[in-house]
Amino acid sequence: MGFWDALFGRTRPVKPDLDQLFGLPSAAITLQAAIGFTPTGLGSVCFAAIEGGAFARIRQEVHALLDADAERAGPPVEFSTDEYGYAWLLSRRDPAELPALVNDLHAVNTALEESGFGPQLLCSLVTFHDAELRPLALVYLYKRGAFYPFAPLPGQKRDNPLELQVKAAVKDDLRIEEDLGRWFPLWGAPGL
Repeated sequence: MGFWDALFGRTRPVKPDLDQLFGLPSAAITLQAAIGFTPTGLGSVCFAAIEGGAFARIRQEVHALLDADAERAGPPVEFSTDEYGYAWLLSRRDPAELPALVNDLHAVNTALEESGFGPQLLCSLVTFHDAELRPLALVYLYKRGAFYPFAPLPGQKRDNPLELQVKAAVKDDLRIEEDLGRWFPLWGAPGL
């Protein structure tokens, strides 16, 4: 950072670090031990929609990449588009296979990044639930290089105390987004 940046309070954007995703398995152990949340086996990648042939090619690449795992139950990946026009890719795994799910998400993000679509990547998330089936997601913000918890409640409300509890529990396992204003709600995200 240069002198003028420091003087005017400007900071350089954080470079995305997809390897941060590999911290999720240890965070899952912490979540289970600390507050009783376990993985659901669902994870998603969200990106700005890619039009035409480029999207079809990426879709084929992702299917080829994830179809190599024949032990997966059901379709390896599902594509959808939300009401805002963002594309979502949902990967399903057995809940006990969180490291494999993280590998899927990392592979998809890497494939998009290497194909020149890094600027379109928005976030990735892995979902959890507790014994009462309360949903929780750990969301990785691609452009911030950090995670935040998202705990939706019915009626498009959030369980803010739970989100802060999760933040405190996993802060040693994951790089947490400190700006709470960037903890965006992901209503209706696939897998949540």
